[in-house]
Amino acid sequence: MKTGLEVLLESGSARIRGRHIGLLAHPASVNRDLETAACCLREAAGAKSVRLFAPEHGIGASAQDMIAVEEAWDPITGFPVVSLYGDDEASLTPKVSDLEGLDLLLCDLQDVGSRYYTFSATLIRCLAPAAEAGLPVLVLDRPNPLGGVAVEGNRVAPSFFSFVGEIPIPNRHGLTMGEIARAAVSMRGIDVDLEVLPMEGWNRAWYWDETGLPWVLPSPNMPTPETALVYPGACLLEGTNLSEGRGTTRPFEIVGAPWIAARALADSLNALGLEGVLFRPLTFEPAFHKHAGTLCGGVQYHVHDRQAFSPLLAGLALLIEARKQDPDSFRWRRETYEFVSDRLAIDLLAGTDAWRRGIENGATARDLAEEYARSEEEFLEERRSWLIYP
Repeated sequence: MKTGLEVLLESGSARIRGRHIGLLAHPASVNRDLETAACCLREAAGAKSVRLFAPEHGIGASAQDMIAVEEAWDPITGFPVVSLYGDDEASLTPKVSDLEGLDLLLCDLQDVGSRYYTFSATLIRCLAPAAEAGLPVLVLDRPNPLGGVAVEGNRVAPSFFSFVGEIPIPNRHGLTMGEIARAAVSMRGIDVDLEVLPMEGWNRAWYWDETGLPWVLPSPNMPTPETALVYPGACLLEGTNLSEGRGTTRPFEIVGAPWIAARALADSLNALGLEGVLFRPLTFEPAFHKHAGTLCGGVQYHVHDRQAFSPLLAGLALLIEARKQDPDSFRWRRETYEFVSDRLAIDLLAGTDAWRRGIENGATARDLAEEYARSEEEFLEERRSWLIYP
């Protein structure tokens, strides 16, 4: 198969040659030979100039989560960089002045199939300024590592829109970045000149390893496709004081806290009979982030049947069982999260406060899954008009 970038480069350079290009990119914006999109556009396609736009983590993905990035130049290519993740919410959206002098804005971002992953929000926030500037946008599409068939979760309620829930799509959305852009234009009525350059040969049912493409970590804590597989559920732990494994070598797969009894947590989770996954008890000591330098008890996800595995259901079960083990030590995150301080992080991630209230009132993960099942069905019908691939 070929990514949108490869299709662009192989179809000739008429779109690019002699033009001033803005490129929204990160380290995974590469071709099959691991050459960066920025270099390909300048050297192979003949762009007159390239101005880089960097999402969260920076153009080289060297910054950790929710860390403001200020960079003026890419140290590898030497191209100028506009950071779209600074120290306030306004920094998440490019100014029209940032787009001046450009002929085309390209987006070549690898997503991981979950709406919390903020790269899709950055793309969405570029659309209205591009429309105002009269700048066409071309999305170079890439595979969803979780495939494009299954969806899981709740569509974001309007009062819970945020940078981890920019538009009302489920936690695991089953869309590509190009399809997300089409959804955003439709939902928001953005009058932008949007084109998606589709992939060639991608099958919606494929997981990442079936694409034949090399994996390049798009952010510091997304080292493998297996990380992406558990992320739609494990990311919920960001809304708590449980470690989601940052500061370990298997972030989001290894989770826990200093007060967790590892064997008891693994036993309670495995007793639920969740399909496709087993939980192994372990201890770990994060090198940084939550509980840095402190021995934690916890579990590691071991997914043995990804087709049967429901990452969101498993993440909710993990959160609920960990909370049950020591309700006095467990707490919801109340600090500012993605520049939002008037709503809890868990509610922003869920797209509703109903999950948190349900958990506090004794709901199980399967109870919550029954509630969001109707939202999934409605979304599957709604998304038909945005889909590019059968």
